[in-house]
Amino acid sequence: MRRRLSYATFVPAFYWCCTYALRAVLVVVGRWKATGRERIPAEGALIVVSNHLHNADPPILAAGIARRRVRFMAKVELFKYPFGVIPRLYGAFPVRRFDADLAAMLNAERILKRGEVLGMFPEGTRSRSGFLGNPHPGTAVIALRSGATVLPCAMIGTEQLRNPLNVLRKPRISVAIGTPITVVATRRPTEAQVTELTEHIFSAIKALLPPKYLATYTELGEAGATANGADPPGD
Repeated sequence: MRRRLSYATFVPAFYWCCTYALRAVLVVVGRWKATGRERIPAEGALIVVSNHLHNADPPILAAGIARRRVRFMAKVELFKYPFGVIPRLYGAFPVRRFDADLAAMLNAERILKRGEVLGMFPEGTRSRSGFLGNPHPGTAVIALRSGATVLPCAMIGTEQLRNPLNVLRKPRISVAIGTPITVVATRRPTEAQVTELTEHIFSAIKALLPPKYLATYTELGEAGATANGADPPGD
């Protein structure tokens, strides 16, 4: 009996072709670098977390990690046909943002249980102001329930890609990889444990970011104006 082909059949080849092609493109069109790659655990369940500045962050972060394939959560709106074929082939899976999406959480836990790598952006969405936003607890909940190691990272410079003309200026784009955070598995984490780990993860991301991405109270109040047309932090 002939087996039906599924997206999963093509995901590894599509993922690695895209990842290495993107690395080549980034070297050509941008002053791109990834630092701290030696800190990436070679095996075991891993959650890669980062700030989020542009829609291109997931593949660029994956290009920075390089050594291991990263499965990203992506907003469910991206999976609509016909363009939804691309995130599926990339190995991403849908999540309803700002909602208790049990199916997405269980999918994430299954990925980690197999010792694979999960990619998440704790802010829940990309920052339109350019400044680091506020974290959501979902990452910490999944980390605690699975006991997966958390790898904090920072995306730097990708906000420049909002204007395609900036590519002509060879923008500086980098991925900074921090020190892994060990997490003890807790099947029923308390609110206090989730809050503590969320703050720990976000502090680790902050430590990797240049000051221009960290808003003061005044700047946080002006973030709405920035999102409506003002320039975000840049070089």
